[in-house]
Amino acid sequence: MATNHSHHGRDLLVCCTVGLICFFGAYLRIPVLPLFAASLGASTAQVGLINAAFMLSAGLLAIPAGLLADRAGQRPMLLGGLLVMSGSSLLIPFSSGPAMMAAAYLVFGAGLAAFTPTMMSCVADVSPPSQLGRAYSWYTTAVYLGMTIGPAAGGLLGRIAGLGRVFFFSAGLTFLAFLFSRGFLPKTAATGHTNGRLTSVSASLLLLLLNHRLVSCLIGTLGGCFGFGMFVSFLPLHATAQGLNAGHVGIIFAAQAMSNALLRIPFGRLSDRVDRGIMSAAGLALFAVALAAIGTCRGAVSLSLCAAFLGFGMGVGFTALGALVAVVVPKEERGLAMGLYNSCIYLGMMVSSASMGWAIRHVGFRNGFIVAGAVSLLLTAGFFALYRHAKAAENRGEKPRDASGISW
Repeated sequence: MATNHSHHGRDLLVCCTVGLICFFGAYLRIPVLPLFAASLGASTAQVGLINAAFMLSAGLLAIPAGLLADRAGQRPMLLGGLLVMSGSSLLIPFSSGPAMMAAAYLVFGAGLAAFTPTMMSCVADVSPPSQLGRAYSWYTTAVYLGMTIGPAAGGLLGRIAGLGRVFFFSAGLTFLAFLFSRGFLPKTAATGHTNGRLTSVSASLLLLLLNHRLVSCLIGTLGGCFGFGMFVSFLPLHATAQGLNAGHVGIIFAAQAMSNALLRIPFGRLSDRVDRGIMSAAGLALFAVALAAIGTCRGAVSLSLCAAFLGFGMGVGFTALGALVAVVVPKEERGLAMGLYNSCIYLGMMVSSASMGWAIRHVGFRNGFIVAGAVSLLLTAGFFALYRHAKAAENRGEKPRDASGISW
């Protein structure tokens, strides 16, 4: 038993390390991208469209990538995704305008679509079913630690070395994640599931979309990520419009990511013992309110404080939500379910980036953030209503059991 726990712990540590390095490298670019695009003549709306390009690519490709991870194996999808992300970072500094940046970000989105759902499925596979909440809390804490350090480091590097050179650092770190994965990736990631229970693609999708618990999770994910797309794409421009610099932007992003990361381990443990749907809805509602409040903030201190509350909501909501997705589907379809989940993440962010730039141009940053917060809150309410309805319907009949063996 002790050896088995040690094995699970070692494999989870590898997944966490890969996630940390990958997202640290990727998030170096977050505070720099809007400013680099603006230096090439991009308007606010065009900055939103550049972010939307990678989110559209990641969102559309996450589902087939998750399916391929189930069928062909996790290892080639993870390694291929990391190589594509690294290569795309090298293209950005050579862009001559917003259109070329958008093309490079389409490539980046394809790599992220291959990596993210596959790694989330891998984390579930190497973890005991009864401890999925804490496993995801450790993995997402590692990811958000990278997201915490990345923006602050990216803003500092942008000031010291120049905006364009940040993308070279990003490429190098992502390639380092590739090398680490190649050497230490858990054996469970080597091959796909071969238990003979796999169904056709259309049948698998239909079964998952008839799962009301999963569908409710996807609605909640869309709501939270619509709001997060607003934060990622337009917070740098909102801050610089107030006279703040790239370093300040990095600190604001770090405040969000730090509060997000610090809460994931304790709340991940809690999510293994409480109703994950209620916990998800509470966190997402707090996130939506904090997002709306950002529009009224002025100065680095108030923006950082609101960003910290926003991160608090994300840490609570998405920790429970990710584990909930993993436990309401069969193991052999988990990659596809995670593909749907990640598709909603990036499509939600894409719709926000593509639409809110236009909205900001007409109503300003203040009202733009308020509108985005209201949309996020409305979709959170839809998630919770469908979740409660599905749970009540199941409780009236035979109670299904999730992957941890706990009745709903």
